[in-house]
Amino acid sequence: MSPTVSAAVVTSRIEAELIAGFLRDHDIRAAVAADDAGGQEPELQLQGVRVLVDSSDEASARRLLAAVEDGADPGE
Repeated sequence: MSPTVSAAVVTSRIEAELIAGFLRDHDIRAAVAADDAGGQEPELQLQGVRVLVDSSDEASARRLLAAVEDGADPGE
């Protein structure tokens, strides 16, 4: 397994979980990392919640996320 890298940094755990789920739906292993005391201090999420992927999947993950941002169908 390769080291992990941040594919996205957002300001809420919910948004990060949605992004991770989207990536998983496209066969990319993704995890969410936040320094928010295990969800007990959600205000700390404003500092950034990271969506992590294997470094070998970074390019694919970024392409998928960019396609969504641009309004394109990521399946194309």
